[in-house]
Amino acid sequence: MRIPILRLGRILLASIQVELSDADVMQFQSDIVHKIAEIEALGVAIDISALEIVDSYMARVLNDTASMAHLLGAEAVISGVQPYVAMTLVEMGRGLLGADCVFDLEQAIARLNARIAQRADIFPDGEA
Repeated sequence: MRIPILRLGRILLASIQVELSDADVMQFQSDIVHKIAEIEALGVAIDISALEIVDSYMARVLNDTASMAHLLGAEAVISGVQPYVAMTLVEMGRGLLGADCVFDLEQAIARLNARIAQRADIFPDGEA
């Protein structure tokens, strides 16, 4: 199953609405990384609010995806981590350390815009 990746200017939005198989997670990672490079995205927001379970594999892939986004020059924010998901990840010794985490997609967009604005020296002519 492919996860839709929406474009809002140079920010990508992806909302994972269903539990994914390991193959689906890897396809999502590949899709998002290629889309970042394709449009030269400055930010990526990944919403996981619909997920009831985030296992250690999914957490690792989300961390790796955030790291890959950073290597490509994009900021990464994860939104919608449920309280029980956060507790489980911490108990497993796993967290989402490769990306900022916020409550919802609105906060994710605000965080990305703030972080992109801080990088204004990269785009001295105002291009973003």
